[in-house]
Amino acid sequence: MFKKILIANRGEIACRVIKTARLMGIATVAVYSEADKDALHVLSADESVCIGPAASKDSYLSIDNIIAACKQTGAEAVHPGYGFLSENQEFSKRLEENGIIFIGPKHYSVAAMGDKIESKKLAIAAKVNTIPGYNDAIADPAQAVEIAKGIGYPVMIKASAGGGGKGLRVANNDTEAFEGFDSCRNEARNSFGDDRVFIEKFVEGPHHIEIQIIADAHGNTVYLLERECSIQRRHQKVIEEAPSPFIDDSVRKAMGEQAVALAKAVNYQSAGTVEFVVGSDKSFYFLEMNTRLQVEHPVTEMITGLDIVELMIRVAAGETLPFKQEDIKPKGWAIECRINADDPFRGFLPSTGRLVKFQPPEAVEGQVRVDTGVYEGGEISMYYDSMIAKLICHGDDRNQAIERMRDALNAFFIRGVSSNIPFQAALLQHPRFVSGIFTTAFIADEYPNGFIAAEVPYEDPGLLASVAAFARRRYIDRAVQISDQMLGHPRKVAKQWTVVIEGINYQVELEKIPGGYSITCGEKRYDIVSNWLFRDLVFRGTCNGQPICMQVERAGLEYRISHFGKQVKAVVMSVKADRLLAKMPVKTPPDLSKFLLSPMPGLLREVLVQAGQKVSVGEKLAVIEAMKMENILKAEKDCVVKKVVTEAGESLSVDQVIIEFE
Repeated sequence: MFKKILIANRGEIACRVIKTARLMGIATVAVYSEADKDALHVLSADESVCIGPAASKDSYLSIDNIIAACKQTGAEAVHPGYGFLSENQEFSKRLEENGIIFIGPKHYSVAAMGDKIESKKLAIAAKVNTIPGYNDAIADPAQAVEIAKGIGYPVMIKASAGGGGKGLRVANNDTEAFEGFDSCRNEARNSFGDDRVFIEKFVEGPHHIEIQIIADAHGNTVYLLERECSIQRRHQKVIEEAPSPFIDDSVRKAMGEQAVALAKAVNYQSAGTVEFVVGSDKSFYFLEMNTRLQVEHPVTEMITGLDIVELMIRVAAGETLPFKQEDIKPKGWAIECRINADDPFRGFLPSTGRLVKFQPPEAVEGQVRVDTGVYEGGEISMYYDSMIAKLICHGDDRNQAIERMRDALNAFFIRGVSSNIPFQAALLQHPRFVSGIFTTAFIADEYPNGFIAAEVPYEDPGLLASVAAFARRRYIDRAVQISDQMLGHPRKVAKQWTVVIEGINYQVELEKIPGGYSITCGEKRYDIVSNWLFRDLVFRGTCNGQPICMQVERAGLEYRISHFGKQVKAVVMSVKADRLLAKMPVKTPPDLSKFLLSPMPGLLREVLVQAGQKVSVGEKLAVIEAMKMENILKAEKDCVVKKVVTEAGESLSVDQVIIEFE
């Protein structure tokens, strides 16, 4: 077994590998860019080496720098994690040439299956069902349009070296094919150093299901069941679960055996994932093979009891798999939510900055697991992807796993940057998700206008009003206990209050009960008992005898409450104050329609207009790159450019003016 390994990655996955290596008694080396010098994976490893500046191409994608770090530290093997160089055959080969073991498949397997174009040709040769498409690199946007028209819209434009939703677009017409080709090629070049793009038919109404395989160097290959990955936004997975609620045992067996056959065809060794698109009739087609560890591998670990990272290390060290196919049986159900630094209320724009507060839910062995690469006070950088953590919950069945995930999301407290937790929590409440009947179009169908706070369903708004009143009353009860009050003149606290939430006034009345308050709101009564204090980030207690968990913060006169994806600001006031407030004038917000503002922090790649130019609605104005994704800003109406305020290459902050209109 290895004595020391180097992790050629960062963030959550680097910390994940370090954790297993430590349990195996293996020393670890972290590599880091200048932007990551204080990152958690650097602090967690036994040794660390700086391999370059912030830009990925100069650090985490620098093969020479990583090999130099191996030689400097005496690392015998390298685990690549996912992303970066994990599917780069040159990296695998160069390590081998330098006498360093790659904890992953051999370079010839990476070359065969890591390239989406070549892997599809191999799958066809192996008589695996594949989706119709054009399987060679495409030269330019015009050719892309002609090919797309020949295949028939909708089509999927994909980067050959892509992954994680990078370098991927769905086009429904010639314009989208033309623009999507350029965006895919740019994202692929920036993220993977390979700008080849191909096109295939987009199967409407599909399920995205993948098979996890593990293979050793002695001819043994086993599939570790499947994962359901159909809950996606912009082709990036949001929620994954294992097993799938859609497929049955016969389909599972057929997909698994096909995945194993494909792996054996390229003499595959290590962990890998074969991805399929599955139609409503349960017919399945090969999409691609990811020759690396997947982001969502923990759900497989939770239902099999296996440590996939440990298996990868043992296989790389020449050991034989300690089990056979018949030994793999699912135990319960697991769900994973990707917690990203995205603002769901601003179109999921990236959010960067300092994690002022970071308090994940408490881990419970076999029930709740948190994989993360950040810590409170750390930075979410604009240079890398937006992942903050992965939250994984396991239950005896799917319903129990969902319930545990709901509770864990309610208790996951992040401040300083925005996160997608409200969106994840809302998805876990959605009837279609709970039913298990959904496709990859679920989010697009259910949230066609984006995720809007006011539209998040919540069955009992009176509970939110009552918790806000509880918090306000506890604050007042503390305030009236100050010393040196005049005898005989204690403050009299009213029983009736008004709680204003989203423009609606809730009239509440409070009575003290042991451990809390009995609150009447309208015709309903809420007996809330809790030992919650103002320093607590999470409000826990019972309501009418049932446990409740939500986030409650006091900010001036407001109480910010988050529960099951619903985020509200509640103002609690006396009845008299409510009457007076109704007489106050309403402040008119400023008119920002004559400005193009940056919706996110990022790098301004292009400004496509100039002063005096007339632009039409829908016309491209600028391109911003943030967290390895291109974001195109378009005109919302016909207008004339008065002034271009910023230049290409400038780093932008949120709401910074880019263009001014006449």
